[in-house]
Amino acid sequence: MDTNEIISRLNGVFRDVFGDDSISVSQDTTSADIEDWDSLAHISLMDAVENEFGIRFKMREVSSMKNVGDMIRLIAERGK
Repeated sequence: MDTNEIISRLNGVFRDVFGDDSISVSQDTTSADIEDWDSLAHISLMDAVENEFGIRFKMREVSSMKNVGDMIRLIAERGK
């Protein structure tokens, strides 16, 4: 799975979770870039991402993510 495919699928997840069809994430996107991305939304987002990609993140992985790029790298590693 390449980065572009992951970003495309993540855009769909983010749009669903936040109910905003205008969201377009990049590797540099952080929670500060999306108005409704708070701690509660983060839990829903992680669950939706795990379901979309059929993976499970470890708690330390979730807490270490600083941006969407970190998420993409973890997804790509699991997809190998």
